[in-house]
Amino acid sequence: MKIKLLNKISPVGLNLFDEKYEIGENIVDEDGVLVRSASMHEYPLHDDLKAIARAGAGVNNIPLEKCSEKGIVVFNTPGANANAVKELVICGLLLSSRKVIEGIDWVKSLNGQEGVGKLVEKGKSQFVGPELDGKKLGIIGLGAIGVHVANAAIKLGMEVYGYDPYISVNAAWGMSKWVKNAQNIDKILSECDYITLHAPSTKETKGLINKEKIALMKEGVRILNFARADLVDSSAILEGVKSGKIAKYVTDFATDDILDQDNIIVMPHLGASTPESEDNCARMAVKEIKDYLENGNIVNSVNFPMVNEPRTTKYRICLIHKNVPNMLAQFATLFANQQINIENMVNKAKGDYAYTIIETNDTVGISAFEALENVVKVRVIE
Repeated sequence: MKIKLLNKISPVGLNLFDEKYEIGENIVDEDGVLVRSASMHEYPLHDDLKAIARAGAGVNNIPLEKCSEKGIVVFNTPGANANAVKELVICGLLLSSRKVIEGIDWVKSLNGQEGVGKLVEKGKSQFVGPELDGKKLGIIGLGAIGVHVANAAIKLGMEVYGYDPYISVNAAWGMSKWVKNAQNIDKILSECDYITLHAPSTKETKGLINKEKIALMKEGVRILNFARADLVDSSAILEGVKSGKIAKYVTDFATDDILDQDNIIVMPHLGASTPESEDNCARMAVKEIKDYLENGNIVNSVNFPMVNEPRTTKYRICLIHKNVPNMLAQFATLFANQQINIENMVNKAKGDYAYTIIETNDTVGISAFEALENVVKVRVIE
């Protein structure tokens, strides 16, 4: 099988491939793609391409709708970089409070002056800032990163409120019992001293922090955005900072309008930039794409449902199809027509598409399955 690399991928992950795989940047007719930040919106999605694994959480660089239409499963690696981002968010909380960057820049400006020690003692009061202990932190989005941040903030002595109407069971299990459940986003906006964003970029969340939402916030609120740039209306942020409503805005996403502005700290997208995070993402991405190519299992896909079944038979037929009535009945009929027994079958749906695995110990002709209306892609795995 052939795996094409569109970015540099950690050897820790690539070493998980065995001799069955051909891997490289110049591969053609690839079965799978490993990618980090490279844009795939103009990438040729040929018929033999079966899977794309993004070594990271966001998939804005991948044309999901086109992939779904062609039966290409897109994986991401949720949680693999959670600790790295969590640490940077904690750094952001401290920088938003203590005027550390401003103080360092000011001390640098004293270079060449006499009596620096006395000047520092005289001028340091302009950089006074509050402690985190006892302050209220609101977390919007309780995925892997949000939960990590919540747990760390509790240990720092903060009073933590979390809001996420779609929180997963695993995330809930991993969260400290001391994190308070905010029933709606307005409670966080109106009561918290610090607000940190950890939601995905969707139609519902784009521009989530806007002029109207900022008006609900406390005077001197501190906002952190280490999730996605478009979660905030930057013009509203600028207005809030200049009026003093927002004491500090810290973000990992640079845009032209917020650069070199007082009380705005912009980092160069450092969230997942640690060797540990890159290793974790690579390892998870390779495991996902291998399991799909070799066994048909889907774990952590953003466009198809999760189906993770142990192999029990000689053959496994994997069918990607539209989520419409009567598909399973048609599959069963085709098996009956070939006088082949179905040993095991599992079907899951996600949105407009569904995925079916059928196991058997007999050889199956797949042309009849491929000819069915609403079937997108068929594979037989031995």
